[in-house]
Amino acid sequence: MAVTFTPQQQNAIDSRGGALIVSAAAGSGKTAVLVERVIRRITDPQDPVDIDGLLIVTFTNAAAAEMRERIADRLLAQLAEEPGSRRLRRQLALLGGARIQTVHAFCLDLVRQNFTQCGVSPGFRLLDTAESQ
Repeated sequence: MAVTFTPQQQNAIDSRGGALIVSAAAGSGKTAVLVERVIRRITDPQDPVDIDGLLIVTFTNAAAAEMRERIADRLLAQLAEEPGSRRLRRQLALLGGARIQTVHAFCLDLVRQNFTQCGVSPGFRLLDTAESQ
């Protein structure tokens, strides 16, 4: 079933050359737009990028998992149509290492990678719920 996108959604899908924030109400199609954008970027015949070269940030772990699952489903569907595609196989192989994560996970990774510049110990950890209370 083909999805029909609004002009604004299509603009978000087609936009190139910089960062993009997709913000809209629940149920408005944000995930579908982002999945389409990712699929088109990684399968672009002129300027493809590898899935592990993208940063895809969501607000919840569930949304990140759903995004990863939908991208996998789309790649598998395309691979069924193009079984000899090395590009699609490569993207599926790279998907497990793709940076599809929450805002919190992204920030935590950033601090871990730059702990000295942040002035924190390399062994820092997050408080658990009991400690924070």
